[in-house]
Amino acid sequence: MKRAIFPGTFDPLTIGHYSIVIRGLEIFDEIVIGIGTNQSKKTLFSVEKRLDIIHQAFANESRVKIEAYNSLTIDFAKSVDAKFILRGLRSVGDFEYERTIGETNRILTGIETVILFTEAEYGHISSTVARDLITFGKDITSFLPPNVKL
Repeated sequence: MKRAIFPGTFDPLTIGHYSIVIRGLEIFDEIVIGIGTNQSKKTLFSVEKRLDIIHQAFANESRVKIEAYNSLTIDFAKSVDAKFILRGLRSVGDFEYERTIGETNRILTGIETVILFTEAEYGHISSTVARDLITFGKDITSFLPPNVKL
């Protein structure tokens, strides 16, 4: 079985994240979405709320699993027996970061990083922008996956 993890803080999960997972299911038999703890990020939603949002988005997809973790991403990947890390790219800046991390992960563990480019219509959407809009009372329905209610 080809299993990948899709790690992130997902604060909140956006339509861009959702699209990467759906497209990733064309490559992998199973994707484990891992909600990681990033000490440098200030989150808006609790881990429990983020788990709920992701469960809403993938309620009808049995090949998507969801877990929270508090370790290095490569250790999480090993704990769920994943041989791949799925990532999405929106920009050139994302590429440099992902390349460095991906190469390090492969050297340390043999776990490969598979990168999918974000679809053009979602390139402007980020969790950071979504959080800012929420903070100021704006409707972000168009930034969210189908069936997700905050």
